[in-house]
Amino acid sequence: MSDQAPFDSILLVSFGGPEGPDEVLPFLENVLRGKNVPRERMLEVVEHYQHFGGVSPINAQNRSLIAALRTELDANGIDLPIYWGNRNWHPMLADTLREMKADGRQRAVAFFTSMFSCYSGCRQYRENIQVAQQEVGEGAPAVQKVRKGFNHPLFIEAQADLVLQGLEQIAAPKRAAVKLLFTAHSIPMSMADNSNYVKQLKEAARLVASKVTLKVASSVASTGNPENWELVFQSRSGPPQQPWLEPDVCDRIEQLAAEGITDVAIIPLGFVSDHMEVLFDLDTEAKDTCDKLGLGMVRVASVGTHPLFVKMICELLRERIEDWPSRAAIGDLPASHDVCPVDCCLYPQPRRPQ
Repeated sequence: MSDQAPFDSILLVSFGGPEGPDEVLPFLENVLRGKNVPRERMLEVVEHYQHFGGVSPINAQNRSLIAALRTELDANGIDLPIYWGNRNWHPMLADTLREMKADGRQRAVAFFTSMFSCYSGCRQYRENIQVAQQEVGEGAPAVQKVRKGFNHPLFIEAQADLVLQGLEQIAAPKRAAVKLLFTAHSIPMSMADNSNYVKQLKEAARLVASKVTLKVASSVASTGNPENWELVFQSRSGPPQQPWLEPDVCDRIEQLAAEGITDVAIIPLGFVSDHMEVLFDLDTEAKDTCDKLGLGMVRVASVGTHPLFVKMICELLRERIEDWPSRAAIGDLPASHDVCPVDCCLYPQPRRPQ
């Protein structure tokens, strides 16, 4: 089939999560298969899930996102069906591609629930799709992805709006002094070195912080502080001897408290929904750390089904479906590519500790 054949379907590709206590261990075994993660760490994460009844909210959040996206697509005259497949738990990608094949679908455009480029956030999903296509065999639908929307103006506006909503929980005179901590999933340095992950995260955080600072300053008659933000990381899972991105959010909170900071707003910039790592690592561990140190903490919501975020996804899909001639992007970095180069986001052997 020609690469120029029209798209006949949309595929939402996500991580997946357990929906009951008996699913937690097999789910995590899927996630960690082939990875150098100590079993003790896996069992620790099992406890995180059991703390919430063994149910990850990510699948329910994806269902809500699909419903919101369906409404937005319909409003824009895009009547393609939406399918959904996960990397690690049901609905699995291979099963979804089988369903699409049975429905006669031949060419899908995919949105990955990851806004930033790295092996685990993009290339691995593309590899997952290739493996699923091989499993389905002849007649498996072709799949092309949309670009990463880390600097799309609608993503930045949605995230800034959520930060401002969060800051409303803090007394107006104190808002300009709140430290904004943008969090993202830590990854091995050897993965980060071969991607634009950190560069994109810093750019998105800068763009959001700039919008927030301007609005906070105007609302409290202050000049604000455009540098009052930092990028921190969470959810590290690798062995201690392997270098991963730092600083850890809880470690940085402790340092900020020692520096005299009194309030922090934690923004899960690297996550599109409030799934388990957000609920446990931020709402539980980071909150406990702030409480212990006497810091005020606001946890800003992830973009989830914010109308501007849903509108952005619709625009990313329409760029490919309707072959738009340009790509919306703001800031200092160009729009991400539609089609990944062959060597994009490679994950070589971990580099040795220095």
